[in-house]
Amino acid sequence: MSARPMIGITGRRFRLDLIRRADERYGDRCLDSYMSDFASRIAHAGGLPMYLSYDTDATEICQRLSGVVITGGQDVHPAFWGGDQSVVRDIDPRTDPMVHDAARDEYEIALVRAALEQGIPVLGVCRGMQVLNVALGGTLVADLPSGPVSHLSAETAPTDGTADHLVSFEEGSIAAGLFGEQAMTNSWHHQAVDRCGTGLVVTGRTSDGVIEAVELPDAPVLGVQWHPEWMKSEDPTVTWMVQAAAKRRRSLP
Repeated sequence: MSARPMIGITGRRFRLDLIRRADERYGDRCLDSYMSDFASRIAHAGGLPMYLSYDTDATEICQRLSGVVITGGQDVHPAFWGGDQSVVRDIDPRTDPMVHDAARDEYEIALVRAALEQGIPVLGVCRGMQVLNVALGGTLVADLPSGPVSHLSAETAPTDGTADHLVSFEEGSIAAGLFGEQAMTNSWHHQAVDRCGTGLVVTGRTSDGVIEAVELPDAPVLGVQWHPEWMKSEDPTVTWMVQAAAKRRRSLP
């Protein structure tokens, strides 16, 4: 049996005719899509990456996984956190990757809750941090106002961010243990955590007050608003996930 911890990675679902619009043979057939950068970095750090379909039962798969990564993507549907639903476009998310996908939201929220119930390490990235917050009853900022820090960077991946996107971390937090007092990170988001869900604490912010890191005290749970998989330099966040998952695996009988 492999000693490497198995870590689940979430993704998106598209209709194939989104990619091959001119070919009617594909009809409404769907394709599950995942960011390969996560799998590559997890494998490099010593983990065994596993892509998770929406059809994978959240509770059952968490009995087999050693860690879960909730990845980035489109906004979380406001129905899940009490936001304004009048702004939601009534479009099939499988045909437009930028709209809300309630099926993805429902699956990832269930996955987070199952992982937390079973004590499995969780890493939420960008949208994934927001999903983590919503799963615990928190709310979101629907659209960040313009300010001194750009949250929709025009930079192309990979990037280590710009000097104006400096995140400061709370002493004693997981994030501070990984980065020290501050770290410069990338940024591709227009939404953010507003009110923290039950148990979550803010452990990182930018100078404009936007929440950039959250954690569950005394638990292997971390949410970051940036994309560690797209940092040019080695981001310790993914390594932390693999190490936390390995520790979880060793603790099992």
